[in-house]
Amino acid sequence: MKRMRFALVAAAAVSALALAGCAGGGGEATEEPTAEPAPTFAAGSTMEKLSEAGKVTIGTKFDQPLFGLVGPDGVPVGFDVEIAKIIASELGIDEENITWTETVSANREPFIENGQVDFVVATYTINDKRKEVISFAGPYYMAGQSILVLADNDDIKSEDDLVGQPVCSVTGSTPAAKLAEIGAEPVLTDTYSNCLEPLRSGAVVAVSTDNVILAGLAAQNEGEFKVVGEPFTEEPYGIGLTKDDTDFRMWINDVLEEAYADGRYEEAWNSTAGTVLPYVEPPAPDRY
Repeated sequence: MKRMRFALVAAAAVSALALAGCAGGGGEATEEPTAEPAPTFAAGSTMEKLSEAGKVTIGTKFDQPLFGLVGPDGVPVGFDVEIAKIIASELGIDEENITWTETVSANREPFIENGQVDFVVATYTINDKRKEVISFAGPYYMAGQSILVLADNDDIKSEDDLVGQPVCSVTGSTPAAKLAEIGAEPVLTDTYSNCLEPLRSGAVVAVSTDNVILAGLAAQNEGEFKVVGEPFTEEPYGIGLTKDDTDFRMWINDVLEEAYADGRYEEAWNSTAGTVLPYVEPPAPDRY
């Protein structure tokens, strides 16, 4: 894809004045720099509308360490946030013109359907049920469901040890559905951070969701928890957008592939989730 980067308008170069006594008596004009063109998109496309508006509303998690966590200034930080910024930048939209909206697992589809957000980047697993009501670009990361327990718990080693046990997860999430499928007793809340107190108190024996989310929670609460077992599902993270907006979906896939190739994706990873987790090559976007 031919990259269309938004450039700041360069200041006009001023002519240099000749020093007195220089040969020819005149100054040479410096070459005026050429500004990169602003992005251009097909008329009527979502990309054109957002680019011309100069602003975008993006849904992400506010309580997911490493991926989407609200910082001291009230602005979310993390890998998902950086991926969203890359997409916005290709629309010609600066960070200060992004409105971040908290999207928990249960409200991501409704927020997209109702137009409350322009797209969602929020540890959002692509699956066929969700694709009935929204579309996905990506995947841009492959996670897997795992288990978080207290640091001194040596009894739970795999998903088999969760059968018949109370395990915390989040309403509307694919991990919650998987827990019911394997015979655990899901205890559901709205955010994964709200699972930690029940785990501390013994009301649940574990928290189960994607391994990268659990790693972030463990890192944020050093010494209290540990992640155990091997991932027992595949969770391809995608970017949620309006159903059947094919042009926008394919364009985002182009942006992702370009970010893979030019190093922006790896840079985004290393500055966020990569402080705890190893870098892995991203999956190819699914151009369904």
